[in-house]
Amino acid sequence: MSSSTAKSGSGSLVELALIVVTALALALGIQGFLIKPYRIPSESMEPTLDVGQRVLVNRIGNRFSAPEVGEIMVFHPPTGANNSVQQCGDPNQGQGHGSPCDRATPQRSNVNFIKRVVGLPGDRLLIRGGRVIRNGKLAREPFIRPCGSDPDCTFSQEITIPPGHYFMMGDNRGSSDDSRFWGPIPKRWIIGGAFATYWPPGRIGLL
Repeated sequence: MSSSTAKSGSGSLVELALIVVTALALALGIQGFLIKPYRIPSESMEPTLDVGQRVLVNRIGNRFSAPEVGEIMVFHPPTGANNSVQQCGDPNQGQGHGSPCDRATPQRSNVNFIKRVVGLPGDRLLIRGGRVIRNGKLAREPFIRPCGSDPDCTFSQEITIPPGHYFMMGDNRGSSDDSRFWGPIPKRWIIGGAFATYWPPGRIGLL
């Protein structure tokens, strides 16, 4: 083999290695910008999502369209959700006042929550037995786990969701810290919609 042929072969290998490295870097960059994995940390979304299950989150979709009722979202809750006793931004609403919280505390937390959208901006909403009554109609929610007789399952006074805000609830209505207690969240706090589960292998599928 001539020296020129050897050099040509080694050059091709270097070029191939550079292409592979560049492709991996681009794939990781796109993944970080468009799609993020998320691990389910609690039982609040059971039976839809179990503790330890992993989902993929579309980080860019909601920049071009508004969330819809029924979608599962990963988002930053308000700082009022982090306290041992959850805080509502409106002291006259929320726990102990017969109605869901209608306004979050103004600052957002740095933690991530995952819940389902149950109310949109301008909707009138109340909750009975863990079931959502939206604009006077009982929502169809075949995916939820019944709430039981817990006093946190019924908020019979109606609230109106503020403009640009979304009301979030876990599917496990008797074991979920959600907008009932710390209020609807603004769209800018939403990270993205969960669209598929990829772990464990027996639960792979679209949401």
